[in-house]
Amino acid sequence: MKTSPRFIAEQFSTPISELAPLGNGLINDTFWVKSESMQFVLQRINSTVFPKPLHIMDNLLQLNQHIEQKTERSGKLKIPAFLKTFAHNDFYLDEQNDCWRALAFIENTESLETLANVAQAQQVGFALGYFHCLLCDLEPSLLHDTLPGFHITPDYVKLYERALAKTAVQDEPDSLFCVDFIARHQHLAEDLETAKAQGLLVLRVIHGDPKLNNFLFDKDSKKIISLIDLDTIKPGLVHYDIGDCLRSCCHKQGSNEFDLELCAVILESYLSEASTFFSAYDYDYLYTAIQLLPFELGLRFYTDFLEGNQYFKVTDPKQNLNRAVAQFQLCESIIAQELAIKTLIKQLRH
Repeated sequence: MKTSPRFIAEQFSTPISELAPLGNGLINDTFWVKSESMQFVLQRINSTVFPKPLHIMDNLLQLNQHIEQKTERSGKLKIPAFLKTFAHNDFYLDEQNDCWRALAFIENTESLETLANVAQAQQVGFALGYFHCLLCDLEPSLLHDTLPGFHITPDYVKLYERALAKTAVQDEPDSLFCVDFIARHQHLAEDLETAKAQGLLVLRVIHGDPKLNNFLFDKDSKKIISLIDLDTIKPGLVHYDIGDCLRSCCHKQGSNEFDLELCAVILESYLSEASTFFSAYDYDYLYTAIQLLPFELGLRFYTDFLEGNQYFKVTDPKQNLNRAVAQFQLCESIIAQELAIKTLIKQLRH
């Protein structure tokens, strides 16, 4: 029998007056909690996805220590503080050996599922660029790789091929579309990793999952004041962060088209911060990242669909299939706008 979230919350603060699910994350279980003395966020770290949750906690301590040393700059972004249990631990292990942690709730903030205007897009670009600048001198080797293979697209191709070999593909249009799209575009998978192996792109500390709803906007100022969901902090290529952020923010949900106007605003705002550490090769591989990330996520969604939806949370057996189709259609839209995107990058570069 699973331990109840309320019982877990009571290990950090009592008495608990309210507890409710928070957000729509596909990996961890997250709750908003109100006690007599505070509000906080309670999370169960998914041990299937993160088999070494204590490494996550170590990374976050390294992150906080590094940012605290930059008090003159770090004030523009708040990193949620960890709460200790009554036993003075940074986390709580339940009877199933699941790791739970509590974070301070940043009040008067909201996360967005879609961008409503250019000002919001500017804030996203600034916040990600600012975050990367804060961490650009943090030695990546000091951090654990909490998700070995995460954002290593050639490895996802191998997992897909193994899943495909074990599963009879259903003779339906969406599934056949996915198989065909992957076959025609899997050459994209190698580009960033090849550039890394050649020394053209270097490892830095990345967020790992900077999708739009991981940015917290202040309700009054409308400015981003926090970047959350830091479990995926790890050594990696900033290109994965940039590509994933643009994939999330520039995705027109109704048509699955890529919004070039929002892309221009976010990239310009991002580079106003990140250009201080960006190399010529970093610019050269921006378009590669933009087209790769929707392909990568679509590949992961479709592989999970073939394997019976074991990784991403679903409410319907075909939800991961539908998610994959949407990402591949987004990738198609990016490829169709390749010249315009490369022209934009060239303009921003100079």
